Amino acid sequence: MAIDHIRYDILTQEALRGVVQRVLADVAKNGLPGEHHFYVSFDTRAEGVRVSPRMLAQYPEEMTIVLQHQFWDLAVTDAGFEVGLSFGGIPERLVVPFAAVKGFFDPSVQFGLQFEEITETREDAQEDGATGKDRAPAPLAAEHKEVAPAAPAALAVPTPANPEPGDEPPKPAGGADVVRLDRFRKK
Repeated sequence: MAIDHIRYDILTQEALRGVVQRVLADVAKNGLPGEHHFYVSFDTRAEGVRVSPRMLAQYPEEMTIVLQHQFWDLAVTDAGFEVGLSFGGIPERLVVPFAAVKGFFDPSVQFGLQFEEITETREDAQEDGATGKDRAPAPLAAEHKEVAPAAPAALAVPTPANPEPGDEPPKPAGGADVVRLDRFRKK
């Protein structure tokens, strides 16, 4: 098999994370348009993630937040985003680098992206004295897939600061169509 010196796997992931960045930046500037809202899943252990110890104890590996009605101070940078949410009536400030995002889903239009961790194999790490120079690129742990997650592993649904009687937290939508990138490849 040919060695991918260009690293299309990494370039594709970066480009699709750029979609998430652009969408969130637009929402930070203009608010949510129409019925759009987002489920954002991220690795709570990833470098640069900042969540309170209370939330980290509740979601030690992965957390999914909903950006819909009750969020504030959304700020987006090239590296990630910050947002204020209320969990169980307690306000929290989350900092999430885009590199930590594992999934992004907009149920209003059945659009979703799922990101896989790109890892190196042990042989790649040991090759050339583990210097990384002239080393063959590592394969993807799993291919990138565009998906609409049916049920997130852990869903942290923010609660309104002042809930009204009869208010129920949003529920994840299911039954979304999966669009695969293979569909657009030339054969």
